[in-house]
Amino acid sequence: MKQKIVIKVSMHCDKGRTKALKIAAAADGVVSVALHGPEKDKLMITGEEIDAVCLTSCLRKKFCHATIETVEEVKDQKGR
Repeated sequence: MKQKIVIKVSMHCDKGRTKALKIAAAADGVVSVALHGPEKDKLMITGEEIDAVCLTSCLRKKFCHATIETVEEVKDQKGR
């Protein structure tokens, strides 16, 4: 099952954003990671069978404030 997860993380500088991207990219099942939102404070993660709770707890260890905003299933476009 392909998922799209949005996690809000309190990041104040480019160095923090780089660390957050590295942590998210290292998780099992992650296909892509991108910064999202007007302040670039949200991580949009897509992949197969990602454990959102484990990923959020890893981000909390480094940044203290990380919350899951959405977890949704991505449907394939082949079925049209």
